[in-house]
Amino acid sequence: MSAIHFYKYQGTGNDFVIMDNRNGAYNNLTEEQVHHLCDRRFGIGADGLMLLNNQEGYDFGMKYYNADGRESSMCGNGGRCLVAFARKMGLKQELLRFLAVDGPHEASMKGEDWVNLKMQDVDGVEIGSLYYYLNTGSPHFVKFTDDVQALDVYTQGREIRYNDRFAKEGTNVNFVQNMDKGIFVRTYERGVEDETYSCGTGVTAAALMTAQEEKEYVVPVQTLGGSLEVRFTKTGERSYSNIWLCGPATLVYEGDINAAVK
Repeated sequence: MSAIHFYKYQGTGNDFVIMDNRNGAYNNLTEEQVHHLCDRRFGIGADGLMLLNNQEGYDFGMKYYNADGRESSMCGNGGRCLVAFARKMGLKQELLRFLAVDGPHEASMKGEDWVNLKMQDVDGVEIGSLYYYLNTGSPHFVKFTDDVQALDVYTQGREIRYNDRFAKEGTNVNFVQNMDKGIFVRTYERGVEDETYSCGTGVTAAALMTAQEEKEYVVPVQTLGGSLEVRFTKTGERSYSNIWLCGPATLVYEGDINAAVK
């Protein structure tokens, strides 16, 4: 058994195991190992796992795994947490640039734990009779409701996630309620296969769908795990740019765990 030194981070309750892989020590993590490390009863426990990698032309690279052990699409809260971790690891640039699975990102920090993360532009939204479907680095189904706190998010979210419409890869599912100031969002995440306390790409998708006019927006977002802010410009009927996901990213603890890394 090899000892893995890990860091546990959370961003509005969306929690992650993070490891510094700039020396390549964890290049061969298996799906089973990642799943075990993310297990809340037999491992560390997390919604996902990330590796901080070296990346030519960037300050670092981001590799993200869902809790089921599989490499996945972009995770917004994960990206924010990895930026905070990179800063802890000595990357002190005011503006950090990194490469994730969906392309380049840039980010800055305000204070010790507030991270502003620039997301990819969105160009194209599927508009259904009662829903929106778009990709903000990960695919998201967005549905507005009058009482989001009363919803059975697990049951309803799972039904939509496995609907034949999204059968090949599945989708994340967001239920959104308009509030006096901003929105309240609850998300069922694929790969976790449950509701999470917060989903960064999900709240981004939800915030974009509140925009009616072509102008700049700042949307406060409440999740089960805390508050976020999404800033963006609506540039066309179904296009959005200059999208920033902003919120806290906090180190919970660090430690060592025995796991076979082949």
